[in-house]
Amino acid sequence: MTQTYDFDEMNRTVIREFRNTGGKAGGVFEGMPLVLVHHIGVKSGIERVAPLVPLLQDGRIFVFASKGGSDENPHWYGNLLAHPQITVELGTETFPATARVVTGAERDDIYARQSALEPQFAEHQRNTKRLIPVIEVVRSEND
Repeated sequence: MTQTYDFDEMNRTVIREFRNTGGKAGGVFEGMPLVLVHHIGVKSGIERVAPLVPLLQDGRIFVFASKGGSDENPHWYGNLLAHPQITVELGTETFPATARVVTGAERDDIYARQSALEPQFAEHQRNTKRLIPVIEVVRSEND
């Protein structure tokens, strides 16, 4: 029997837990770092929030458009390409940022670091033919 998930409901639960606990969540995100990325829908123009497992390194924040190893990019990734000015929640902090796609050797290095910390990311890359995009969340200068 195939199990189906209501990802919208799961995201709402994760977002609620994140905000109620100062940046933590249970379930599949138990014990992992988490960020909430606010993005604007390309078609709808509606603000949405994606809970993502980031790589937090040397004051930098990276997120990964893995979609669990699916052969297509998550919708939020296309939204970031179209509207790179975003808002991010990290712990109890909320700040404006710009999404920057990381490419080439830098992308490969960052993805390898994330895969070493969170092995499911290596599995996601093995499960798809596409190269999973890496996005740096760059804090706005005036923040």
